[in-house]
Amino acid sequence: MATNTDPTGPWTLVVPLKPLVRAKSRLAPTTGDALRPRLALAFAEDTVAAALVCPAVRDVVVVTDDPRAGAALAALGARIVPDEPDRGLNAALAHGARTVRARRPGAALAALNADLPALRPAELARTLEFSATFPRTFVTDATGIGTTFLSAAPEVELRPLFGGRSRTRHLDSGAVEITLPGIDSVRQDVDTGEDLRAALALGVGPHTARRWSAGAARADR
Repeated sequence: MATNTDPTGPWTLVVPLKPLVRAKSRLAPTTGDALRPRLALAFAEDTVAAALVCPAVRDVVVVTDDPRAGAALAALGARIVPDEPDRGLNAALAHGARTVRARRPGAALAALNADLPALRPAELARTLEFSATFPRTFVTDATGIGTTFLSAAPEVELRPLFGGRSRTRHLDSGAVEITLPGIDSVRQDVDTGEDLRAALALGVGPHTARRWSAGAARADR
């Protein structure tokens, strides 16, 4: 069994982000089309910012072709990798993983959704510490259907199977499901208005809070 010999990292996180104009389409009924892409960027900014201050994280690689998002996330300290395959989420994650391993073949990797605006560094650290003892692990989203996090120990292929009912696919692939209590912020991605309300109840980061408040204020005028 391949394991990470240092249970506190260093980990490289790979975060995929599609062009903002297409991001979070299921949020449109709640946010409107004007606010939706701005919130999608805010979610990613809060996700990346929280990940970068997590003591178990060495660096964050964002796979995106969106120039606005790339500039904003690079300013936070992320490394931007163009989505050269442009073949969807799993292809983007595999490309990001290959890019990281080309530089550091022994890197411990984790894929992380870009829409975790309530992410807490301490909860991410606990997730990564647990992951260090297994070749591959994953975190199921708050609905119990999808996936928000997938890890691969050094010399282990990431094999991302995100999208739809990905929990079942990741289980079938041999990844260990993380069922730790108290990691709600790692589970709470945002695809719908209900998800957004749940994230707001957990307490979102400053970028999301600011953009959501500004959007609500404009809607009240």
